[in-house]
Formats: sequence, C-alpha cells, structure tokens
Amino acid sequence: MEKTFKEILKGYRLFREKYTMGDNSIMQHLSVHGQKPQIMLVACCDSRVDPALILQCDPGDLFITRNVANIIPPYEKDAALHGTSAALEFGICFLSVKHLILLGHSQCAGIDALLNRQNALKTDFIKKWVSLIKVPDNAINDIDQDEYAKLGLTSSYKNCLTFPWIEKKVLEKTLIIHRWFFDIKKGQIFTYSDLYDVYQALDV
Repeated sequence: MEKTFKEILKGYRLFREKYTMGDNSIMQHLSVHGQKPQIMLVACCDSRVDPALILQCDPGDLFITRNVANIIPPYEKDAALHGTSAALEFGICFLSVKHLILLGHSQCAGIDALLNRQNALKTDFIKKWVSLIKVPDNAINDIDQDEYAKLGLTSSYKNCLTFPWIEKKVLEKTLIIHRWFFDIKKGQIFTYSDLYDVYQALDV
C-alpha cells in the first residue's frame, strides 16, 4: 500500500519516540560516541529492498551505500567522480568494517535495463552504469533475469578485489565479503556458498 506524505510524517514521529527520547537514547549515544558499524552493505535503490528493515537493524548498525543494481565498479583512481568507490573506501579504510555484504535481489529493474538494452538506450546514465556488470557473453541467452542478477553479484565481487585495500584485508582475513540475494516474493535471503557454488537459504 502506498504511504501518503502524512503517514511518512507519522513514521518520523514514531522514530523520534523510539530512538531520541530520554538521556539514554540511541541517537544521543551515537552522537557522543560516533558510528562504529561492523557491517557494510551495498544494496540496490529498489524501494522494496530496504536493508535496515529486512535485517531489523537500529541506527548505527549498518553502513550502507545504494545504487542502481547494487553494482561495485572496478577500482579506478582517476579524475572522474566515484561515489560508490568513495563509500567503500570510507567503510573499509576508515570505519574498518569486518563484513561487506553485496545484496542483490529479484525483479531488479537495473538488470532488466541491462538485458533489454533497447529500453536503456533512451537513458542518460543507466545504460552506461549497468554495463559495468561483466558476465559471459553467452549467459544472456541461457538464464533468466534473476540468475543474471546473481552473476552480477559475482561480477561485483571480482571488482571488489581490484581495490588494493579490500584485497589486502580479505587476504589478511580481517574482512569477509558476502554475496546475498533477496527474493522479493518470498521475503527470503539466499547466500552464495563457495563450497557448493550455489545460492542457499540463509541459515538463521
């Protein structure tokens, strides 16, 4: 059901009541002590895939960056502007998170734009952005959109390792990279298993 603007304001009031009231409020604690999240999460902009809601986290628990199709670009140290890369640098190098979660999802419009390139031709930015996903050329004819999204996670995972400070922490075992796929219809997360090379339901 679509929320009205008044309902959004009601939500803000409930947030204030839960997180800001009293001397021991979460927001006051975070203001005094700063943020110290152990987990960074790269997610899609899709309104149906809210990481903090799915994982029921409080403010300060997750360091999150979101973009179309939850893409990690390759490491490029040049004069261009790199928003996602800047967020990675802040989370990995300055906050020293211990876990990096790449969260893909079903029915991704970004993946659809990649597969249906004619629709993306009219866009100013989306076509070029989603073209960062590199998978085998023959895969486009052999798998469905959701499976392609999982290949996109693999592409992003490989791009993560092109960042020298990410690769260093992974090799030192001070950073673990997770590949998660959220099925919108089921409301369920599937996680990639290196051992079996397959996505399995997240064990909780």
